[in-house]
Amino acid sequence: MNFTKLQTLKLKKHPKLNEKWLQDVIYNFPEILGIGDVFVRDRERVQPCAGRLDLLLEDNNGNGRYEVEVQLGATDPSHMIRTMEYWDIERKRHPQYDHTAILIAEDITSRFLNVISLLNGAIPIMALQVSAIETPEGVGLLFTKVLDTTAYYGVASEDENIGDSANRQYWENEKANPETTAIADDVLRIAQTINPDITMNYTRRYISFNLNGYSKIFGTCTPLRNNMTLSIRLPQTSEVDQLLANSNLDLLEYDKRKGYRLKVTKESLEANRPMITDLLRDAFEFKS
Repeated sequence: MNFTKLQTLKLKKHPKLNEKWLQDVIYNFPEILGIGDVFVRDRERVQPCAGRLDLLLEDNNGNGRYEVEVQLGATDPSHMIRTMEYWDIERKRHPQYDHTAILIAEDITSRFLNVISLLNGAIPIMALQVSAIETPEGVGLLFTKVLDTTAYYGVASEDENIGDSANRQYWENEKANPETTAIADDVLRIAQTINPDITMNYTRRYISFNLNGYSKIFGTCTPLRNNMTLSIRLPQTSEVDQLLANSNLDLLEYDKRKGYRLKVTKESLEANRPMITDLLRDAFEFKS
């Protein structure tokens, strides 16, 4: 095997490859970012009194959106502020999604990382460092995840209520409907076989559980219009992967923050009740 010396390009100084070129590549190949199964929802999205968002990405499962700002060179304060501002605008306009801010730059500076650490996990933000590499066939791009949302979601105590508080009516009338919200009741009944003192905890992002007055996030329910997403917060293992693969449940991609995610209906939850009970018990004991 012959060795080929690769040449790294600085896009900010390149005479032809500019920020628009970089946006075009991401627009046509969003999977290149390595953040999951996503598609481009919008580009140069106008923000009220706040400029334009470079790219708005969305999970193919319809649960999450990503507010993406692209920058050549090193991160600077103006781009940092814009990224967080656009994230805040979009999450308020569309609260039915989980929103993540993403800043892409050629150089993720230590100052940027220090500022993010001061936010203490208040904003789910991801930083991707892009490297352009010249090859005989053309220019390739390599995206390195310098900062992941998982690094800061764990800062807040698991005994704290994460997210704005809500109530049942919010989920039945605004986010989902009474039928899919009732599936969360079935999950609660399963959870109460593990500990009878577990109760519902309604937030605007998901429905989780309380135990003795404190939030106990070993699993979350996110009712949608036609079904419900059940997240079970367990580390990913080959044993659980195989167990779920052999079931008839509709599986979503594993999420480092949320764990295993299952798209369930009233019928599929009942058909798989023993297995789901075991997984929730494992998650409960893991979080204890």
